[in-house]
Amino acid sequence: MKILVLGGTIFVGRHIVEAALGRGHEVTLFNRGTRPSVFPNVDTLIGDRDGDLTALEGKQWDAVIDTSGYVPRVVRDSAELLRDSVGHYTFVSSISVYDDRTTPYLDEDASVATLKRDTEEVTSETYGALKALCEDVVNEVYGDAALNVRPGIVVGPYDPTDRFTYWVRRVAEGGEVLAPGGPEKVVQYIDARDLGAWVVTNVEARTAGTYNTVTTPDTVSFGDVVRHAREASGSDAEVTWVSEDFLLEQGVKPFADLPLWLPGERANFFRVSNERARALGLTPRPVRDTVADTYSWDAKRDEPLTAGIDRDREQALLSKWHHQSRGRQS
Repeated sequence: MKILVLGGTIFVGRHIVEAALGRGHEVTLFNRGTRPSVFPNVDTLIGDRDGDLTALEGKQWDAVIDTSGYVPRVVRDSAELLRDSVGHYTFVSSISVYDDRTTPYLDEDASVATLKRDTEEVTSETYGALKALCEDVVNEVYGDAALNVRPGIVVGPYDPTDRFTYWVRRVAEGGEVLAPGGPEKVVQYIDARDLGAWVVTNVEARTAGTYNTVTTPDTVSFGDVVRHAREASGSDAEVTWVSEDFLLEQGVKPFADLPLWLPGERANFFRVSNERARALGLTPRPVRDTVADTYSWDAKRDEPLTAGIDRDREQALLSKWHHQSRGRQS
C-alpha cells in the first residue's frame, strides 16, 4: 500500500511508520521538516497543516494516517483536500474524548466531551473535546472509510512525555521511592509499538469505526510497573506507598507531579474497555517487556525528565509521611 502519514515521527508517528515499513508498505511523510528525519530514505513532503497543504495536491495514496490533528478546522482542511486522493483515513484521537472520567469500563459508545466555549486553544480542559470534534470531521468527510483510534497514555521507547519513563528511571536510581496509594492501584496505557502495529493492520483491512486502543483493564498495576522496573535495572529501590489523602493535603498534583496517578474514582480513567480493538487484533505486550525496553532506551539518554517531582521534594514528602506515621503509632 501507499500510505501517507500526517505529522512528525518523534513517537507515535515513528512507531506507525516503522510498522508500515516493516510490512513492506510505501510511506510518504508530510510535516514541517523542522527536525532531522529518523527516516532519511522515506519520501517527505514539506508543508504546514495550518495553511500550507500545497505539497499534498495532485497526488494519490491508498490511505492516510493522521497522527497530528488537534483542531477541527485544521483536520477538515486536510481531510477535504485528500478526499479524492486517498481511499481510507485513520485519525489518531484519544480516550480523553470521554466526558466521564469516573465510570469504569467505558466503551466507544460513551458520551464525549463538548467545548464550553468556542476556541481552538488546546489545553488540558479543551483537548478531549477538540479531539472529539476532529473525529466528527473525519466521519463526516470519509464515512465508512474513516477509522478513529482512541489510545490511552502512549508509552515505550522514544516517549517525549516521560510519564511512564519517570517511574522506570526513578526506580532504577534506587533508594527510597515515593509511590501513590498502594501497589494494587491499576494503570492503563498502550505501548506505542502495539499501537503502531494495530493501526497498520487495520489500515490494511480498511477498518472503519472507532476503537479504544489500550491495555486490557485491570491487568496492570502500579506494583507491576515498579517491580519490573526494579528487575530490569537491578535496582535496590524500596518503594514506600503513601496515602492519597496525604499527597493531596500536601498539594501534590495528580498525574502532573506523580505521573500515572489518579486518586479515588478518577482512577477509573484507567479502566477503559478495549474489547472492540482486541477483537480486531490488538495484543498488548506484557508490562515486563514495555518496562524493560523503556529502561534500555532511557539508559542511553542524557536528558532530564520532563515529568515527575524532583528528588528533593520527594524526599521531603517521605520524611513528613514517616514523621506523621510515627506520630500515629505513638
